[in-house]
Amino acid sequence: MDFSEETKAVKDILQNLIKAKKTLKMYPQNNPVYLKTLEDSYEKFRSFFEYKDDLTLKIKQNTISYDSEQVYSNPEREDNLALLFFKDGLRELTFKKGLKKEELEEFLRIISLDFDREILDDDIVTLLWEKDFQNIHHVVDEASLFDDEYYETKAESAVKERSTEIDELVKASEDELAGDEIKEIALMQLTEKDLQMLVNEIEKDSSDKIEKLVDFLFEIFNNAEGKDEFEDSVIFMKDVIRFSMKLGDLDSVLNIMTMAKDILENPASTEEMRKYINRALVYAGTEEILNLLAEFLDSGAEVDKEVFNKYIEFLDKNVISQFIKILAELKTMNARKLVIDALVLIGGKDIQMIARGLNDHRWYVVRNIIYILRKIGDKSAVEHLLKAVKHSDIRVRKEAIRALGELGRREVLLTLRECLDDPDIQVRIASARALGNNGSEAAKKILLEKISDKMFMKKDFAEKKRFFEVLSRWRDDDLFDFLIKTLKKRSFFNKSKNYENKACAAYCLGLIGNKEALPILEKEKNSNNKLLSEHAYLTIKRLESGQ
Repeated sequence: MDFSEETKAVKDILQNLIKAKKTLKMYPQNNPVYLKTLEDSYEKFRSFFEYKDDLTLKIKQNTISYDSEQVYSNPEREDNLALLFFKDGLRELTFKKGLKKEELEEFLRIISLDFDREILDDDIVTLLWEKDFQNIHHVVDEASLFDDEYYETKAESAVKERSTEIDELVKASEDELAGDEIKEIALMQLTEKDLQMLVNEIEKDSSDKIEKLVDFLFEIFNNAEGKDEFEDSVIFMKDVIRFSMKLGDLDSVLNIMTMAKDILENPASTEEMRKYINRALVYAGTEEILNLLAEFLDSGAEVDKEVFNKYIEFLDKNVISQFIKILAELKTMNARKLVIDALVLIGGKDIQMIARGLNDHRWYVVRNIIYILRKIGDKSAVEHLLKAVKHSDIRVRKEAIRALGELGRREVLLTLRECLDDPDIQVRIASARALGNNGSEAAKKILLEKISDKMFMKKDFAEKKRFFEVLSRWRDDDLFDFLIKTLKKRSFFNKSKNYENKACAAYCLGLIGNKEALPILEKEKNSNNKLLSEHAYLTIKRLESGQ
């Protein structure tokens, strides 16, 4: 495949994504049109990967480029694929050769959401992050992720500092060159392959030496006689831990921790041996070492997640507070995600200590702590989350509500019902969805009462539609009867608002898939109200093709 063919193939992929984005929004997952669109999209990628191992797209506001060539452009705001990604901070998308059809489907379902017209809990970046795709990677403009009032000042300061450093280096070079006679030097040009080989050899050599040194230190420790020899060998182990963490060599740190644990658990080890070797194990989780780990994670270097998780599992619960502090200071998304995963892994050891992070003054720290508590899934966190729903920041309230819905205890229902009357529409939608996740009969009753309330009819159509969407979770006879009753309802006052409710009921009937609704839907399809007739028509199509 030459370059022109590559470019054409990428353009075809993008056009297919645009088509799939529209189709997946209209049809249910078991619909033949939906399935064919998904298969066509996957086939486009599969054909491309026969020649290339990855497809990287560079994203600007109105354009998308592949290998420095523009493959998509749209100056308009409507249906602009580039703008859809760009406005949420997405700057690069990479699809890997191992792309699975399930991953592509999840990606397409994310981009098919109507982020402009629908009221959603998250943006594209957050949804991609939560899916944690193995073969779809993304790069984000970090500045767009947080509302940091000091960001601009920090950026200007950083530029000035950088300029000063460069000026000083240039001046130093000029001073040095001024005193020496410049001699002509013949340089050998190194290829990229040569450089990579050199880097690999240096890394391998360094790793091999550290491994031998660690083996040597433990041999000294196991044969030590007396306090001084134990202390000296442990001091050297600490030095190796510190040195390895500076290099980002987690393998070597993990190796020391594993060997130290073996000594602790060995019945033949003396109490004195256990006392001293435990110092090395504890040192690997001190503030000094964790700060070095944070620097490494923020550097953007690749991290072996399996090794990282094994290292975290060795740590005591006392590191939780330091990790929360680090989380607040990290600058890159990937580093934050790793630390969040670490806190999820270790946080179950002390929910109370994790929950202290809810008192942080920064909204994004509090939101991350709520996310961590939600992922841990310990129901004892509910008492802390109930307080978080009163937070001043909407994003925090939404995350707390989502967590309460997933943890699912009965005492959350009263709070979720109160949140349905929150001044912010996004919080109200999040509360409805949380009740849906709760899934109890009591939760369904709360939603039906709210929808039946006269004030509900006055709400915006988009909000009402989301409430009915949540109702479709139950799919029982009571709900079906309620929806039919709503469709049949006549009103002399607020006719337009009543039609909105009827359209929502028709939409919900399509989601629950009960074909007994077809006769009344056929009638409403001919309604003079365009909104109702369109929703009735689409629901009929969905029900008829639902098999």
